[in-house]
Amino acid sequence: MRAKSMNRRQFLTASAGISIAAGMESRAGANLLAPAISHEEDPERKKRIEANQQIQRARQAALKILKPSSKDLEHGLELHANSLVVESYGFSPRAALDGDKIKAAIEDGASEIELKDTREDMMMTRCVTDAAERREYMDAWEAAGVTCILQNAGEEGMAVSWLLKRLARFTYVTDMMSNFVYKAAAPDDIVAAKKQNRHCLYFSGNGVPIPQDWISVEEELRFIRVFFQLGVRMMHLTYNRRNVIGDGCGEPSDGGLSDFGRAVIAEMNRLGLIVDVAHCGWQTSLEAAEISNRPIVASHTTCTALHEHIRSKPDNVIRAIVDKGGLIGICCIPSFLGGKGDIAKMMQHIKYAVKTFGADHVAIGTDVAYSSRNADKEYRKIPNRRKTRKAWESLWPEGSLVTGPRESRLSMAWTNWPLFTVGLVQLGLSDSDIQKILGGNVLRVARDVLA
Repeated sequence: MRAKSMNRRQFLTASAGISIAAGMESRAGANLLAPAISHEEDPERKKRIEANQQIQRARQAALKILKPSSKDLEHGLELHANSLVVESYGFSPRAALDGDKIKAAIEDGASEIELKDTREDMMMTRCVTDAAERREYMDAWEAAGVTCILQNAGEEGMAVSWLLKRLARFTYVTDMMSNFVYKAAAPDDIVAAKKQNRHCLYFSGNGVPIPQDWISVEEELRFIRVFFQLGVRMMHLTYNRRNVIGDGCGEPSDGGLSDFGRAVIAEMNRLGLIVDVAHCGWQTSLEAAEISNRPIVASHTTCTALHEHIRSKPDNVIRAIVDKGGLIGICCIPSFLGGKGDIAKMMQHIKYAVKTFGADHVAIGTDVAYSSRNADKEYRKIPNRRKTRKAWESLWPEGSLVTGPRESRLSMAWTNWPLFTVGLVQLGLSDSDIQKILGGNVLRVARDVLA
């Protein structure tokens, strides 16, 4: 799991960039900002990251909470730099919108659907077409020190057309920027990315593609294979709401899988797609784990034993996932974590999961993204629009999506991945267990399922 180690001087001068003294809260001005992985030296990129106040504020927020010793900070950063880091679910950095173009579209009478598509397309693809956004995109990857993201590459729902659009956008990005970030079709591609000092996306869909023609079960399953052929390797069974597969986590009932849902899982097992129950109800999650003949995951969740939430998983569900060889990814959403919902609380959930279920079954799936520093400036160009109704998939019961204090959210910013590793060191975990949590477990599950 370890990449070729850097020597100590290379690490301290060119790689980690988070000053050892920065572990102390009083050193607010310390240099926290150079890349966190050992790519070839790029002086201009290093300067940009050092000047990025958005990254700096987030790292200072995390260090203020963690208060690592110099020994733990140095060890954690070096371990992070030399580890394969695979996020069990998340988003690659997001570009700023082109505010002038959005404004022009509104003035031209564009529909809400057109505007939504345009906004999403810009956030996901302007890293290709705009030089400033490309720099933001690449700098964020370097600062985070992440090799691969199991990327949300399919809109929340089951409609084939919805799922296809987001998949096309990330296919475009990985086609056009393949020297920096490419599509991983198999787990070995992830390992290769680390060796080549590149990054990759392992595609996930936030729904199972169902044509909804209702001719036969077999007809309804046929697009699962199509999306697998297009590169998708993981799919959500539900997204908050009940669908024809099973109950989502936002429903007041907890009815479990349908007979069609069981057929879906059988087809995903056959093809080699990871079953993801992150947004499923507890009974649906439990039954999915029990009937799957391959490992399944709750890719971005928390532990109900520490904080009960519709998006958490209780011990019996986690145990069923673990017994099938799967994993849970602990996320960075404050309201899911409970308490202050900061990096310390995130570490508590990881510690509980490791102690209760073993280090072989825990990962990190942040469910957050870096957003370009240019985003606020561009948003200010866009006229206010009329209020719209809540989206169908957004079944969040009252109080379940509390934003939380700004410092708490900042402490778990996506570019703070190196400090997540420092937090794991502080938990007293062995290097080998930390490397499993950072990426080894996701790689193992991906291999077991695709096999």
